Amino acid sequence: MGGCAGQGNLLRYPSVLYNNYGLQWFVPYLLAVFLIAIPSLILEVSIGQAYRGGTVIAFNNINRRLKGVGLGPVIVSFLVVQYFTVNLAWIMSYFRWSFTSPLPWEGRLEDFYWNDVLSVGNITEGSLSPDGNSVQAYTGFPHVKIVGETVGWSIFVWFLIWISIFRGVGMTGRVVYFTMGLPIVTTIIFVGRALSLENAREGVALVWTNWRSDQLASGTVWQTAVGQVFFSTGIGFGYFTSYASYNQKHANAVMDAILICGSNVLFENFAAFAVFGVVGYLRRWPEDGVRLGAFVVGFLTLPEAVLQMPGANFWAILLFFTLIVLGFSSAFVMLDVVVTLICDSGLTKLSRPWVVTILTVISFLMCIPYCTEFGYYLLDGVDRWVNNIALIFVVWTEVTSSTTVYRWSDIVQQTGLPAFAVYNFGFFGGQLFGIVLAHGISNPGAGVGAGIGLYVVCAIIATVIARSPDTAAPKFTKKDIWNSSTFVRKFWFLAFYSGNQIRRDLNVIVGVGKNWTIPSFLPILLRYISGPVLAIIFSFAYPEFHTLRYDPMMITGFIIAHLTMLTVILGYAIPRYYDALIPVQRRGEGTEPTVAMDNKGELGGRPISNMAERGEVPPGYDSDEDKARVKAAK
Repeated sequence: MGGCAGQGNLLRYPSVLYNNYGLQWFVPYLLAVFLIAIPSLILEVSIGQAYRGGTVIAFNNINRRLKGVGLGPVIVSFLVVQYFTVNLAWIMSYFRWSFTSPLPWEGRLEDFYWNDVLSVGNITEGSLSPDGNSVQAYTGFPHVKIVGETVGWSIFVWFLIWISIFRGVGMTGRVVYFTMGLPIVTTIIFVGRALSLENAREGVALVWTNWRSDQLASGTVWQTAVGQVFFSTGIGFGYFTSYASYNQKHANAVMDAILICGSNVLFENFAAFAVFGVVGYLRRWPEDGVRLGAFVVGFLTLPEAVLQMPGANFWAILLFFTLIVLGFSSAFVMLDVVVTLICDSGLTKLSRPWVVTILTVISFLMCIPYCTEFGYYLLDGVDRWVNNIALIFVVWTEVTSSTTVYRWSDIVQQTGLPAFAVYNFGFFGGQLFGIVLAHGISNPGAGVGAGIGLYVVCAIIATVIARSPDTAAPKFTKKDIWNSSTFVRKFWFLAFYSGNQIRRDLNVIVGVGKNWTIPSFLPILLRYISGPVLAIIFSFAYPEFHTLRYDPMMITGFIIAHLTMLTVILGYAIPRYYDALIPVQRRGEGTEPTVAMDNKGELGGRPISNMAERGEVPPGYDSDEDKARVKAAK
């Protein structure tokens, strides 16, 4: 929850909400929460807890070709933490000035933010040709000096991060008690004060009484909603999987995931009242077609709020200390994801304190470009495309691959390889073909129809050519529809077996006793709702980039996002080159022999033969055949 609650709640979310004001915002936002965020979070927490490792180890247990999928969240965290700390450095600048009376931003709010804190240099605006087919001029950034104060505060922030994680998760846990408690109290105070300001009602009404249905036709609002939910919740950053690996093996993972996601939604929407109360007071109404950066509104409205409070300096100090604490709790968990990967992998014999120290120094050096006069523009470019392309792609690969290739050999054994290949060609090919066609002819309906049509045709062909399974499908209803005919049973194995089986195997570990179990509909939701929706939203990034391709900072972020994607994809093609990221003794996990519809039990990915060689007695499998296999291996 400490990683969940951060700047994304108190600064970024109000800014995003300001750019997309109106009740219609909550349609894509809440759909993203319930259809993507919560199911994805349950998956991330459950596999970390069950497989006792970070994202690379966890996804290697699902399938050895998914090591790249596990590496994706690590890269995303490492990229985001670089500029995240610079945001904290800007907040530290405000914090320093909060001890000055009168407060230096009084009467010059925007000038103080842009010139005194960010020290943004002038730029020469680029542009496209009138028809939009070519670049007339690229945006120029003639001012490239390093901002000394930002660098100094960045060093301080990185030192605090180092202090928090170099000792391990025990120290981190104690830090989070403080970084979570204080912000909740101060946020309640700021919301109360903001809502008491003159005209605050109109600012709040901007969100809660406006309904702009035409905005729902824009791909940008859907893309922004998913990106914000992922950024603020932490889906796709890897730290939930990493921290869950330290949890008790039979902890209540499903309840944890729902509480984390639910508390995040409540906190950021409650905190938004503080900003929009001030928006109404200042009458700073949004302008259609004018988009403000991801953190701008928070930086402009919250400092204004403290000016209206008696004892403004005290409240300014408390506000920026709160923001520091909030952002700090998110920053160190992102770096800890990378530390966990390095320490778990055995890549180096250095102790954890040395790994944390070296990684902190490297990270600080990589954040220096954001500490320049063009740093704000670089941050905006990298933040936009890492969130809208890399992060969405990483989560898409998580939810689709885990429900497609988990124990795929069981599916092939029951239906044959050709049927498995044809079905998944239709599933993934339908998404690609439908999206490309929709954008190509500017007709979303035709794209959806063509994509679904290709999938249906391939699904029918695959089911027809599949072998008859010799194992019964599970009985979900009294009528036992999945075993009502051979055709239906073949379709069930092709369409649902992998997701259903990972749910059953994880429930053996995370769903025991009185724990909440992973529901049977969740794998279906992940593969057939979350996956295609993410693919569609992902595609919106390309038309958007096409209109911004004259900006070198946007181009930089776009390239970085695609290099992250390439790293994930290469994991499918050449998985053995990623073996160095996994300890030697754990590389064979997930390769144990399986029998269709039999759970793995408590093995949790540990090869039977390896356990037998060490003289360990594995906990029981569900079937007599598994017991016989264990005995033979021993």
